[in-house]
Amino acid sequence: MGKLVDLIGDNPMLALIAFCEIGFWVLLGAGLLARYVFKLRRTSNVLLVGTPVLDVVLLVAAVIDLRGGGEAGLAHGLGATYLGFSVAFGHSLIRWADVRFAHWFAGGPAPVKPPKYGPERVKREWREWGKCVIACSMGVGVLVLLSFVIGTPERTEVLWQQWIPRLGVITAIWFAVGPLWSTVDRREAPEKEYS
Repeated sequence: MGKLVDLIGDNPMLALIAFCEIGFWVLLGAGLLARYVFKLRRTSNVLLVGTPVLDVVLLVAAVIDLRGGGEAGLAHGLGATYLGFSVAFGHSLIRWADVRFAHWFAGGPAPVKPPKYGPERVKREWREWGKCVIACSMGVGVLVLLSFVIGTPERTEVLWQQWIPRLGVITAIWFAVGPLWSTVDRREAPEKEYS
């Protein structure tokens, strides 16, 4: 644990990524509490709209860091990846949490469990993998933007040689264990799951 604290302390970009991730969940929780517990719909909307602002803060900080002479490294690659996944999956995460808060605090319907087998599972897996492709593509786009901002290939080598291939590997693994596996899995959902 001490090494992790030292790593984050020595690298302000990693600290900012951690802050953005924690901030996302704090804003999400506060926004949903404001909506369902305190009945403050406008406040809730403002808090929930604040979640993508954290993504902008992270991107601007990365550009400022690199423009100020910083060398691209772990934090910049991780930041670009986080940014892509936050944008691609953020809305569905908010929707997921909203359904649960509505059920717990406002008498809304119980959340529907995702299907384990069958055509509905296949559709869901392809949709989620599509989000992964969007996330990784956005991550690559941010890495390319950061490389362009720096303008010197020696300082961005780690982004091209390590992070872009990693995003390709993530996409390939997700494809194999998600849509490909669910497509070839011929098991059907038990009857009780449809009722």
